[in-house]
Amino acid sequence: MSASKDLSKYRDDFPILSKQMNGKPVAYLDSASSAQKPQIVLDTINDLYHSSYANIHRGLYSFSQSTTEAFEAVREKVAHLINAASKDEIIFTRNTTDAINLVASSWGEANLSEGDEVIISEMEHHANIVPWQFLEKSKGITLKIIPVLDDGTLDFEAFKTLLSERTKFLGLVYISNALGTINPIEDYMKAAKAHNPDIITLIDGTQAVVHKPVNVQKIGCDFFTFTGHKLYGPNGIGVLWAKSDLIDAMPPYQGGGDMIDKVSFKSGTIFKDGPAKFEAGTPPIAEVIALGAAIDYVQEIGLDHIAAHEEDLRQFMQSELETIEGLKFYNPTENTAAIASFTADWAHASDIAMILDQCGVAVRTGHHCCMPLMERYGIDATVRGSLGLYSNKDDIMGLVNGVKKAKEMLG
Repeated sequence: MSASKDLSKYRDDFPILSKQMNGKPVAYLDSASSAQKPQIVLDTINDLYHSSYANIHRGLYSFSQSTTEAFEAVREKVAHLINAASKDEIIFTRNTTDAINLVASSWGEANLSEGDEVIISEMEHHANIVPWQFLEKSKGITLKIIPVLDDGTLDFEAFKTLLSERTKFLGLVYISNALGTINPIEDYMKAAKAHNPDIITLIDGTQAVVHKPVNVQKIGCDFFTFTGHKLYGPNGIGVLWAKSDLIDAMPPYQGGGDMIDKVSFKSGTIFKDGPAKFEAGTPPIAEVIALGAAIDYVQEIGLDHIAAHEEDLRQFMQSELETIEGLKFYNPTENTAAIASFTADWAHASDIAMILDQCGVAVRTGHHCCMPLMERYGIDATVRGSLGLYSNKDDIMGLVNGVKKAKEMLG
């Protein structure tokens, strides 16, 4: 990782961070839920609707042609971002949840049978749990769970014992949205493929692409997903990367316009090849193009510089919060990214968050769409402070002072 450099000038690129919340300067520490948007992303959306918006892949007029070119150029940007072999391996979805549902509904329905085993972990987001539970009920598959250790890491030795001759699929989160744990996913991919090279693997990379460089070819997975709104892009756009042979073999997920080559009542329907087969209907055009602007933005700064900046701040946040008595932390002390997740023995997480709100500090509390993980720790919620490239020490001290105030009021 490159040495940290001063990213303070980039904070001015985010107009919302100059606003106040409850009469206080905003300390936005909920980037793991959804990141704020730089001016270039806002301008990209605005400019498209003002200058050349049209539906894509259909019109022969100039607006449609130029918008189609801008839309398809983002496929190349995404491929470069995650080091995919080809832009033709990039499928646009609504978000990561949509992408995982696509895999479960298309690949899963076509390839899994009763008694086949799918392995996921105890720290997965609900998006990588519920679609496989659907297949438990509809197809009779067996869902196996990698346990989480007390220190917030996955039990790799336990994972190896879960592998069997019936294992068909492994789905694993790269970085936990609730804990910040950075899983050694290459080790898991190697172990799975060594056990059986036909095991299909998926990585939920939603938090990873925001905080560090990603190389899907080096990781060795078959599917990789992420969502745009956490990568400083707009809502409503996500990405599924899939190896080309899987794209070719998988049946369509949804039917409609733009994913067909020919529709006939007499001879049936012929579908398009490549990612278009999974992109039915008018897509989120402005959102895709704005995602391209967000990718350009973070790559100009440098994901390695962003990672170093966030790690410096994470260590500062952790050390300052540890000075407050009665806090229990659930994020690992090592191999963790941009998150502090904690409870207090003197107040519930929601009560702390309400006081933080009055102090102008935005954090997330609750189960973070990871209810099985919360159940494993015997809690119903944590306070989660999460960082972005625009975060600074003033934000963190706002959090620390706000928690101290909450302790004075509630402790």
